[in-house]
Amino acid sequence: MFDCDVLVIGGGIVGLSTAYALRRADPGLRVTVLEKEPGPARHQTGRNSGVIHSGLYYRPGSLKARFAVEGAAEMVTFCAERDIPHEVTGKLVVATAREELPRLHALVQRGRENGIPVRELGPAQISEYEPHVRGLAAIHVGTTGICDYGAVTRRLAEESGATILYGAEAAAVDRRPWGVAVRTADGRVARGRVLVNCAGLHCDRVARLAGDDPGMRIVPFRGEYYELVDTSLVRGLVYPVPDPAFPFLGVHLTRGVDGGVHVGPNAVPALAREGYDWGVVRPRELAGTLAWPGSWSIARRHWRYGAGELRRSLSKRAFTDAVRRLLPPVEASGLRPTAAGVRAQAVLRDGTLVDDFLIREAPRTVHVLNAPSPAATASLPIGREIAGRALARL
Repeated sequence: MFDCDVLVIGGGIVGLSTAYALRRADPGLRVTVLEKEPGPARHQTGRNSGVIHSGLYYRPGSLKARFAVEGAAEMVTFCAERDIPHEVTGKLVVATAREELPRLHALVQRGRENGIPVRELGPAQISEYEPHVRGLAAIHVGTTGICDYGAVTRRLAEESGATILYGAEAAAVDRRPWGVAVRTADGRVARGRVLVNCAGLHCDRVARLAGDDPGMRIVPFRGEYYELVDTSLVRGLVYPVPDPAFPFLGVHLTRGVDGGVHVGPNAVPALAREGYDWGVVRPRELAGTLAWPGSWSIARRHWRYGAGELRRSLSKRAFTDAVRRLLPPVEASGLRPTAAGVRAQAVLRDGTLVDDFLIREAPRTVHVLNAPSPAATASLPIGREIAGRALARL
């Protein structure tokens, strides 16, 4: 009757890490992954700056903090053992204004509470790491790195031994006492004893298809990137001091495994779940975002911040000015646009931006409802956590 034991929806790094962890826990387990795209890692996993985060920013004791610290070390080992492009580069977090200094010092304390080696730097020491970067003070985090998450995901797919069905968008979910059946948009049906929802940008929709109220909605935020024409201006990774009121890290500079330097992202509302530019509008998805009370609460509470992000989206000059706070030599002509990403941000009814990983369980079902950055970094321990919950429901 069953096609598999565990049915996973979503072929990003979290879904395939879960499949990988399930098969490592029980090699005889039958696992099927449904992915609506023609290949893995086509959205959040394959559209980020490729950073292996250290766990510096996250509240001590949170899932983010625990999984990021574990996951960073595991990701480096995973890549090294399989010759996947990666490098432990370290990074600078730079304060460029006096009012940022207390937040920088708070980050030092948080990093130490999370067991992360952090070194405090003055202006002259900043120049030793990054000759073209300017700031009042900085911290150096030695365990941050970079890798190719697309390659990691493809390797997880291979090593999981799971059956992966591409072009298989979940259109209906029928959950019964004996298990779960999923009908795809092209008419295929897959049956499993347990369902795991790792659908990322569409995870709340899949939860509702299963008959569950997720208690949140995905509000998509687009992150727009440029890349440096003169890559010699940046040696490694350079970040501003983040505002703790927001789950975004601000416009930063990231040298990738290909030698290019990503600049960004900003964070603007996307007009579709996969709205990678202003021209992509899906009225039904946009209407769903606007109908959610939490969206309006965000707008009322954070409109000044949002206005600044919109300005940087619509004006290259404004974006360049934000970059110049960290990297004074850069000019608008030295930045060229590159691929954008969309963040699947879970928002509660009252407008709370869910900050930690959010995993909820229902009969024969595990829903992963918020897996933002550092989900790629932390994907191996997250996969084990989700797999453990799924196995408990078999």
